[in-house]
Amino acid sequence: MSGRRDRWSLPDQPLERARVRRDSRPSPVSREATVLGDPGVLKREAHEPDYVILVAVVALFAIGILMVYSASAIPSYALSQNTFQLVAPQVVAGLLGLAAMVFFMRLDYRYLRVVSVPLAVLALILLVIVMVPSPLSISSHGSARWLYLGPFLPDIHPAEVAKLALVVYLSHWLATRGTEIRSFWKGTVPFAIIVVPYLLLVVREPDLGTAGVIVFIAFSLYFIAGAKLLHAVVMALAGGLGGVFLMLSVGHYPVERVRCLLDPWADPRGACYQVVQGLQALSAGGPFGIGLGNTRINVPGDVNDFIFSVIAQELGLAGGAVVIGLLIAFAYAGIRTAIRAPDTFGGLMASGITAWICFQALINIGVVVQVVPVTGITLPFVSAGGSSLTVSLAAVGVLLSISRETVERGWVSASADSGRGYGGTHIPGSRRRTVAAG
Repeated sequence: MSGRRDRWSLPDQPLERARVRRDSRPSPVSREATVLGDPGVLKREAHEPDYVILVAVVALFAIGILMVYSASAIPSYALSQNTFQLVAPQVVAGLLGLAAMVFFMRLDYRYLRVVSVPLAVLALILLVIVMVPSPLSISSHGSARWLYLGPFLPDIHPAEVAKLALVVYLSHWLATRGTEIRSFWKGTVPFAIIVVPYLLLVVREPDLGTAGVIVFIAFSLYFIAGAKLLHAVVMALAGGLGGVFLMLSVGHYPVERVRCLLDPWADPRGACYQVVQGLQALSAGGPFGIGLGNTRINVPGDVNDFIFSVIAQELGLAGGAVVIGLLIAFAYAGIRTAIRAPDTFGGLMASGITAWICFQALINIGVVVQVVPVTGITLPFVSAGGSSLTVSLAAVGVLLSISRETVERGWVSASADSGRGYGGTHIPGSRRRTVAAG
């Protein structure tokens, strides 16, 4: 082993007797043990999680709680004499999310492979239920997006569950597909059949912003799994044309948002009011902001879609730079985890979660700085929104679980995908070897 320590070893045999065999395949029993972590056959050895990911996410969560309270305290007191009316549910959702993050961080992420199909089906069912008029479905501004679960439980946004479900299931499916992903009929067409139902249901709500994030997640996984470049380009063009068609068919508001992007001053007190207020809030903060709770320019949706305008106004350019820096640190650590993941399934999941968080953050901040039309999606870990916060923290827990088993680049051992039905797929640039006991 050239002095390197094997991450998977037989409990009853010395580590030194393990040897590397190229092009070998483990038995079905060994493969299942690898996936399920059977201590009687294989022993899981996990190191500490990636603290860059952990610190960045916890810091963003703390900043989010602070900014949501700062932006909502006075309006909440004016309405209900309770300054914690909006931030308290956010704290509860955050605590639930942190508990989920710790749980998934300590759980072997390969267990998610077993529940990938039920999780994908559950997400589809929730997306259907939310559109059926019932006491469970909650509509706001013409969109049916939330499910009411009772007075003691937070409302659920099924589209957020769909993001995590798609990452888990697509990672599993792409890992099992192997090199067939390069085939149009065996790779591209089935991939589209899997993703399109989620897109259509989210667009039907309507929620074009979340639909765009789902497209980014799916396309990233499809490309990273080794899809043919020509097929990827064709799918990107088809997706772009489909997006234009949806914008024209959903209603007038997507067209108005594009018009406000091109010329926000055309209707500063009407359709473009939110955009103009957000730009003014950005400029009002200066280098170091005007101080917490000293908001002078109120922006509609400042605790949700435009939370970055509150950060820029109260904490200035310095505060905005800190948030962006934490997101960049998260992106770097997430990509590093994907590259060093111990198997294809883990590498794809790490890639999907990182792409999800980073694309969503990029779109949200792009809306505030006026380079993307208003989409109505949250800034991960920062904006108010219980479902988004809880599910995002749970996804980070999965990412941390993968980071606990990372190996040095160029040496990957005991991939669960190298067994029967799981071979072929690989993260570009990685080299996989199978470790068998001597």
